[in-house]
Amino acid sequence: MQTLKLVAVSAGLSSPSSTRLLADRLLQAARYRLAEQEYAVDVQVVELRDLAVDIAKNFVTGFPSAALQAAIDTVTGADGVIAVTPVFTASYSGLFKSFFDLIDPAALTGVPVLVGATGGTARHSLVLDHALRPLFAYLRALVAPTAVYAASEDWGSGGDEYTDGLPSRINRAGSEFADMVAARPSRNADEDEIVPFERQLADLRLD
Repeated sequence: MQTLKLVAVSAGLSSPSSTRLLADRLLQAARYRLAEQEYAVDVQVVELRDLAVDIAKNFVTGFPSAALQAAIDTVTGADGVIAVTPVFTASYSGLFKSFFDLIDPAALTGVPVLVGATGGTARHSLVLDHALRPLFAYLRALVAPTAVYAASEDWGSGGDEYTDGLPSRINRAGSEFADMVAARPSRNADEDEIVPFERQLADLRLD
């Protein structure tokens, strides 16, 4: 059974955190979808609040701590990344941006990414399209079609006739993201297990 590695990056500052809760729910939805397709899933969460001092020191010294380097390696080695941030001043948090500033611009090329955000009011939901998508487009990641924003009133709400509730949006986003991850070769697979593109074309050739 092939094992896929999913990593969630949570920039929540409090404990417990609604940002971490959203990240966990998205991970759960993606993991469930992959399990239906008979994949084994290795799940890890990177809590940026625990790395805040290390991130700041890295900008001053130019050298990451062992813990920060391990977090960077975990994210860049994932088959799929879920990135969730609280909204501050109508955008992602400074801690969230600072962490991804430390990621090599080519390290997430072609990697499926599911973005999410939390905030006190639904008026900040455009942060998904105006800030998060451009950030990961710059990093050349493949951003899942459905992103999830959770305002305070969304928790425990089932939605209405015009808007899906938070659980429905989480399940849809997680399923889309999981399908994107499953469609790509595992980054942890042995090279011999990956079929070259040229050979795939040859297999499709009709006589």
